[in-house]
Order: sequence, then C-alpha cells, then structure tokens
Amino acid sequence: MATEPRRSRPERGRGAARARSESRSAAESYFAHHRKVASDSARRLLRTPVASLMTWLVMGVALALPVGLLLLLGSLQGVSAGWESSARLTAYLEDGLSLAQAEQLQLDVGSRGDVDDVELIGREQALAEFRDSSGLSDALDYLDTNPLPHTLLVTPPESERTAAGVERLAAEMKALAGVAQVQVDLGWLQRLNGMTALLARGVWVLAMLLGAAVVLVIGNTIRLAIENRRDEILVAKLVGGTDAFVRRPFLYTGVWFGLGGGLVAWVLLQLSLWWLSGPIERLAGLYRSNFELTGLSFEGALGLLLIAMVLGWLGAWVAVKRHLDAIEPGMPSGAG
Repeated sequence: MATEPRRSRPERGRGAARARSESRSAAESYFAHHRKVASDSARRLLRTPVASLMTWLVMGVALALPVGLLLLLGSLQGVSAGWESSARLTAYLEDGLSLAQAEQLQLDVGSRGDVDDVELIGREQALAEFRDSSGLSDALDYLDTNPLPHTLLVTPPESERTAAGVERLAAEMKALAGVAQVQVDLGWLQRLNGMTALLARGVWVLAMLLGAAVVLVIGNTIRLAIENRRDEILVAKLVGGTDAFVRRPFLYTGVWFGLGGGLVAWVLLQLSLWWLSGPIERLAGLYRSNFELTGLSFEGALGLLLIAMVLGWLGAWVAVKRHLDAIEPGMPSGAG
C-alpha cells in the first residue's frame, strides 16, 4: 500500500506559520468588523439626536430613581448603625442612696465583663448641668431638695452594642440593688431598621419593574429601527448574510442606548445630590446628626453604566429575536 510521503521539517514549519497567519488575519477581520459596526451604529443614533435624546432621558430617569433611593437607604442604614453602635444605658439610682454607695455600685458594674465603661453623675452635678442647659435656674432656687438621683451611664463593649445585647444588659442592671430604673431607648431604632428593611425591598421591586420598562422601551425602539431597515436586512440575507451578521448592528445600537441612558442617570443623580445636599445638611445640623447623602463611588458609577448597557443589549436582543427572524427573502412586506 502506498504511503504519503513525509513532509520535511521546513515544510511543516511553513504550514504551521501559514495557519497561524490565517487565524490571526481572521481574528483581526472579525474585530475590525465589530469596530465598524459599533461606529456605524453610533453614527446612526447621532443622525437622529432628538429621538435618541428622548430615549436616553427615559432610560436615565428610570435608572436614576431606584439608584437614588438605594443611596438614600444606604445613608439611613449607615446612620442607624452608628446610633446603634453608640448605644448606652442610663441607670437611675434610688433616692436614698448616698454618693459613697453610688461610687461602690459604679465599681461593681464596671467590673462586669459585658460593660466597657461606667460614668457616675452625682445628683449635685446633674442639677448643675440641668440648671445650665434648661435656663430655669431661678425656678430651681425655690426647690428645698434636689429631686434628681445619682445616675450611672453604662457603655457596653462593641461586641454587645446590639439591640439584643443592650436589652440583656438592661435586664441585669434592673435586678441590681440600688437601681431604681434603667432607661434604654432602642425601640425607635428597631422600628427605623424595620422600616428601612421594608423600604429596601420595595426599592428593589421598583428597580426590577423599571428595569423591565427600560428593556421594553429599548425593544420598541429597536423594533422601529428594524422596520425602517427592512429592505437592507432583506438584501443582506439574499447575499448570504448570517443571522449573527444581520442582528449585530441592532445589538450595538441597544448597547449605545444603554450607555447613553446610564450617563444621563449619573448626571441626574449628581444634580439631585447637589440640589439636596444644602437643605439636608442644615436639617441634620438642627438634630446634631452627621447624616449626609453619599453619591455613587467610581466603582458604583461603572456598575451603573454596565447595568444600563446590559439592559440596552437585552432589550435589543428581545426585539431582534422577535422581529428579525420573521423577515426572510420572499416574504411579503407586511408579514411578521
């Protein structure tokens, strides 16, 4: 049986080099075509600036609303976490307790493992501070006795600065001899956390609904573009253009719509933060709070643009899948 002559090593080397060259040429041609299609799609959008701007504005508003609400919730959760981390108990001692007994109780409480710091405010110090802060010094002069008790300000360690940890410490403090009342006001903080958790879920539901609306808006815009370019699509299919070749310009159009909508959303967010920052700072100052609205970080802005582009691509893909496949050579103009 005849055998194929073995090729020499130089011939095998030239064949491998030729294969690599053809592969590299094909890859360069592929990426060059993508660059051309992307630039052509961008130029088509810029030829109709009014229609493109309207679509970008609709997308920008739909994206900016849930992102802005999420930023607001993040700021509220950050402030509530700071308030919870600085939770402190106020223990009012019995009226008949002397200052020496209050100091001994301070030492006993401070030696506990679940207590980080204890500050004793004597009744005379408390009355002096109340006199200075209330502006009722003249009325307080008519009092025969000091009505204020000795007070212990108990700060738990960071590992116990939670609602459950503070409540457990408060129950144990109430059981101590000489303690008349323990005050810890975390109920409003728990309600605030519950409200923010509920609002967070509502915002995510709103974000999904508006994301679906963005997909539908892009899909409808791409559908109109497909109808306007029906003849061009038919010619491309007649000369052998593949489905991927035909749908590629519309997918890039969706990506450009998404990028423009993301940029509009970022601009709207920045303008809103700039407009609201002054009144919010003044309101927070009245309550001696460090609350402030925080904008998108660099990573957050990139994430917003990426999500917008993905939504634009998804809307274009849905429209292309539904309408482009129905356009085939030989079909009537109104088919599909």
